[in-house]
Amino acid sequence: MTGVPASAAGGSSGAQGAPGSAAAADGGTPSEVSGSASAPESGKPPRGGKIAAAAVNQASVWNVANLLTMLRLVLVPGFVALMLADGGYDPAWRSLAWAAFAIAMITDLFDGHLARTYNLVTDFGKIADPIADKAIMGAALICLSGLGDLPWWVTAVILGRELGITLLRFLVIRYGVIPASRGGKLKTLTQGVAVGMYVLALTGWLASLRFWVMAAAVVLTVVTGLDYVRQAIVLRRRGIAERAAALEEKEA
Repeated sequence: MTGVPASAAGGSSGAQGAPGSAAAADGGTPSEVSGSASAPESGKPPRGGKIAAAAVNQASVWNVANLLTMLRLVLVPGFVALMLADGGYDPAWRSLAWAAFAIAMITDLFDGHLARTYNLVTDFGKIADPIADKAIMGAALICLSGLGDLPWWVTAVILGRELGITLLRFLVIRYGVIPASRGGKLKTLTQGVAVGMYVLALTGWLASLRFWVMAAAVVLTVVTGLDYVRQAIVLRRRGIAERAAALEEKEA
């Protein structure tokens, strides 16, 4: 409740507070407006007003979906530390690193669903969620390539595709949103399984199996990336055509 000077409110005596202005805007009578004499005359918000406003803002951010996103962000440095512990080849440390990676992947499945289902979507979540997704996947790929378990070109293809599509989404957002496709969701799942298998110190036929799973993930990464480029081109052309049609209709 912020008080305003009498000159700004149009009064001749005593400052009228914001409640009075609100009453006038809502159709209140002059007597109802002038009756709000309890409003502070200093023009400053009442004590505790900023704290109350901050509490409301924090309540919209500190929800379960955002907490899961924050957990993924915290897991990234923990995962890297576990992955590289004792030279990066100890099966026990690699198992713990896999557990951290698995938790991050599982929470990724739930936070977006919770945010949409229970109307918990926030600006923080829109920014932090994709960052958390790419941070844990990027950290895992870079660690694996650095340890020699995964060729660097695989890491380059996957990370290049993810960063490129994210940039592409921002470039065409003025024309519309590129929706997540089933192929994209399958790509994410396959990538998670493949990277998780490489994080574990597997041997024998499981080590051979993870090669083929990663190969499938790379193929899906490239194919879905090209499909998103196609969608972006179509979306941009459609948006430009619609704007041109609207401009011609306005001029007519």
